[in-house]
Amino acid sequence: MAANTVSVPVPVDRDVPGLIVKFGDYPLHHGGVGAIRSLGRLGVPMYAIAEDPYTPAASSRYLKKAFVWPTTGTEDPGRLVEGLLRIGRRIGRPAVLLPTDEEAAVLIAEHQDDLAGSFLFPRVDPALPRRLASKQGLHELCAEHGVASPAAAFPRSYVDIVAFADTARFPVVAKNREAFVRRLRPAVTGTTRIGTRAGLLGLARDWGEEPGVILQEYLPREEAEDWIVHACFDQDSRPLALFTGVKVRAWPPHAGMTAHAYVVDNRELAGLAARFIERIGFSGVVDLDLRFDRRDGQYKLLDFNPRMGAQFRLFENASGVDVVRALHLHLTGRPVPEGEQRAGHRFVVENIDLPALLAYRRSGYTTPHAPARASGTELAWFAGDDPLPFLTMLARSVRPGAKHLRRLWRTGRRGAATTTPAVIAATERPATPPQQTTATKQATTTTT
Repeated sequence: MAANTVSVPVPVDRDVPGLIVKFGDYPLHHGGVGAIRSLGRLGVPMYAIAEDPYTPAASSRYLKKAFVWPTTGTEDPGRLVEGLLRIGRRIGRPAVLLPTDEEAAVLIAEHQDDLAGSFLFPRVDPALPRRLASKQGLHELCAEHGVASPAAAFPRSYVDIVAFADTARFPVVAKNREAFVRRLRPAVTGTTRIGTRAGLLGLARDWGEEPGVILQEYLPREEAEDWIVHACFDQDSRPLALFTGVKVRAWPPHAGMTAHAYVVDNRELAGLAARFIERIGFSGVVDLDLRFDRRDGQYKLLDFNPRMGAQFRLFENASGVDVVRALHLHLTGRPVPEGEQRAGHRFVVENIDLPALLAYRRSGYTTPHAPARASGTELAWFAGDDPLPFLTMLARSVRPGAKHLRRLWRTGRRGAATTTPAVIAATERPATPPQQTTATKQATTTTT
C-alpha cells in the first residue's frame, strides 16, 4: 500500500511557502515532486523552478506556480542570485528554499547575505557545502574528524597517475573531483570502475594536464552493504530528525541513484552521522551515502549531499515528520514533533527499479538487512491524489526507457559492462563524455 496521504497532522505555518530550487537540465527528478507533495499536502503553498512547463514537478496539483527558468548551473553566480531574487519578489513573501542539487545548495550558502531578506534557509559556514560536495573536500574532512572513507589519491598530472598505477591494487574507482561542477568535458561521466593498469593509463590520456579526478579504492559488492542517512539539523548541528535505511537496488547497479530501499534502524550509523555533522558544524538537510565494509567492519562515507536527497520520502517518523517538513517547521519557529521512524517501510522508484531488478537478479547480489516484507510502500512517482507527475514522467521517458531496456537485454546476454541508461541521462545532469578509446572499454561507467 502506497503511503500518499498524511496520517498525522503536522502543525506547519501555512503562511510560509516553499520554493524548489534547481539548476540544470534534469526534468525527471522525483525528489522535487516528493517535496512539493510533502509540504503541499499540509497546505503549504509550493513553488518550483522548472526547465519547461511540462516537467513532472510542474504538473503536480500541489504546485501553486512553476517558474520556467532554463539553466545549466554554469552561469555567473551573480546572475543566478538575481534570478532567485526576482522569483522571490514574484512570490511576494519569504519562502523556505529547498535545493535539489549541489549547485543550488552551494549558491545559497555562498550568497546568504544577498538572499536572507527574501528567503528562509539554514545559516551555515559559507564554505562548508562546497567542501562537502567535493570528493576531495569530503575525504579531507573525514580524515580530520576520524570518519572512515575509501582510500583515495588526488593526482595532479599524468605522471602522478602513472605513479599511482604502479602501486595500486586493481580494480579502482575514478570519480570527478568536483562532482557538483558541471564541466563541459568531465574526466568521467560518473563513478567509473577501472579494472587494469592499462585501462587506467588509457583513460587518463584524455584527462588533460590537470586531471580533475579522484582515484579511490574499490569496495567489492560481495563484501559491502549500501546504507543511507537522511537528516535535518538545527543551527547548533543537533538532529531535528534523523533516519537510517539500506539501499537494496541502485541504477545503474551498485553505483547509481537509489531505485529500491528500506527503512532499517541502525543506531550505530545514526550516531556516527550525528557526531560527524556536529563536528563539522553543518545546519540543514543532508543526504549521506555510506558503504559498510565487512572486511574491516567500518561504515565508509562515500557521498555527503548538503541538501535533500531524491529518496527522502522513504523516511517519516510516527509524528508525520520527514526532513523537508522538519526544515520548514524549524525555519518558521515551530517545534519539530519527535517519533520513531517507520521501520520496514520501503521506497520504490518505478522507472528505474525494473532494470535494476533485472540486473541484480543476474548478479545474485542480495542485501541481508532488508526486511522480508515491507510494512508499507512509498512510490517515487505515482500517487492517487496527484497522478499527473507519474503520467508526465512516463510521457517524457518511455521512448528512451524502451531503448535502454533493449540495450540492457543485449548487454546482459553478452555479459558486457553496464553503461549509463538513457532514462537516467534524462533524469540526471547532462555531461559530454570523454572521447571513446580502447581503454574506455575496460571501465564500467555508472552515474552517481
